[in-house]
Amino acid sequence: MKIDALSMPVGSTAAEVRRVAAHKAGLNEKSVRTFRILRKSIDARKKGAIREVYGVLISDQVESMPEMTVPQVGEREYRPVVVGFGPAGIFCAYVLALAGLRPIVLERGLPIEERASKVDALWRHGALDPIANAEYGEGGAGAFSDGKLNSGIKDKESTRFVLETFVKFGAPEEILYLNKPHIGTDRLRDTIRNLRAEIVRLGGEVRFRAKVTDLARQGGLIRLTADQTYLTDRVVLAIGHSARDTYERLYERGYAMESKPFAVGVRLESLQSELNEAMYGRDADPRLPAADYKVVEHTALGGVYSFCMCPGGYVVCAASEEGGVVTNGMSYHARDGKNANAAFLVGVDQKDFGGGVLAGVSYQRELEQKAFSAAGGGYKAPCQRLGDFMKGQIGGLDGVVAPTYLPGVTSCDLSRLLPERITGAMRLALPVLGRRVKGLSGEDNLLTGVETRSSSPVRILRDEACRSLTDPAVYPCGEGCGYAGGIMSAAVDGIKVALSIIRDGV
Repeated sequence: MKIDALSMPVGSTAAEVRRVAAHKAGLNEKSVRTFRILRKSIDARKKGAIREVYGVLISDQVESMPEMTVPQVGEREYRPVVVGFGPAGIFCAYVLALAGLRPIVLERGLPIEERASKVDALWRHGALDPIANAEYGEGGAGAFSDGKLNSGIKDKESTRFVLETFVKFGAPEEILYLNKPHIGTDRLRDTIRNLRAEIVRLGGEVRFRAKVTDLARQGGLIRLTADQTYLTDRVVLAIGHSARDTYERLYERGYAMESKPFAVGVRLESLQSELNEAMYGRDADPRLPAADYKVVEHTALGGVYSFCMCPGGYVVCAASEEGGVVTNGMSYHARDGKNANAAFLVGVDQKDFGGGVLAGVSYQRELEQKAFSAAGGGYKAPCQRLGDFMKGQIGGLDGVVAPTYLPGVTSCDLSRLLPERITGAMRLALPVLGRRVKGLSGEDNLLTGVETRSSSPVRILRDEACRSLTDPAVYPCGEGCGYAGGIMSAAVDGIKVALSIIRDGV
């Protein structure tokens, strides 16, 4: 049977949960043959009596969870090619490999172990490598984030497959049942490396420093130009939301594309201890997880919402082009940093950036270059105390909240870098949001900018079988092509595309 709301003390062990669940189900604990934690969340409604709430499956019979099955089709004449090795590309390639199709993955960047050292050089010394940074390389942008896996998508079978696959290759088992699962960038990197090794073991290939510069028809096949020429009858475009040069080449080749709305803004840093106190109370159990939040406020100038909230995390440089600054958020599995941060964003569309297909790309680039220049170069980021931002003045950055962004920040007036509608909406919304979540509106909180890559500014159009409207042998996939918005949804879209290829046959 399923028990949906089993209330337990903070810090309960699995054995204790099992014992209480058995009693509630009327079972002798020794007779239990199936016990599985399905969900775990925190009930913090009563600050002095915080509880853990579990959903469990318990039975005196052997019960299994439904599993996604991958059809076995074996090798075909031409091997499918997957362009990009972020979450969408990884899971697409993995499912294709499980089916026996021996995919070839072309990734412009470097393997995660080499990529990490390049990113470290950027964060510590301001040395950007255009092919190995927080956007490009094995794992995609998600490899240098919080590793959040929560999603609102309804495909429960595929999401379970993603979670179980991550656990199989090194992620903590708790992601299978936490209400807001996350891996953490430190654990995610090892998991990605193990997944790559499995794809190779199954007959696939992952080729790095293999940037695709062109794809065109050659008879009944697709010719890709990368580190060498590839001929194939199936191409997956899992290119990521920052593949601007690839967008441009596809546009030149006549692919059906459209601009799409996205959002821009800043990162807000506050003290994690204040958030913890606001959610749990002053004398909360130290075993409770770092508190998080998700907020939205609609103003006359547009909605303002938090995005990619990183408890106990860091604001990081996610630049991928020379002369432009981009911020993102990251945390490790322990989420034990002094600060919390989240993007605070305002949606933009063609009314803001114009009607061209690639106008959103130009809009992002312009904001990033203005931020780079204002901060003085070297990939430092413009930063402003929240109190000064609200008053429209520039001040120091030596308050109680210390900036975590590397390679450093420069005090700037953010209202000179972002459009007036964006900063105006934030000035209206942040005081309101600060009244809902204690700690968000503190004058010493920091705003660091700019955050421009919340999602792709372009959608490459496809049909219901995930095939490009321009060429049915090409499969736009994941966040970069406009069909996902995070690690989980991108991974699920990769699975969806892989299964479509398997069904299509040749």
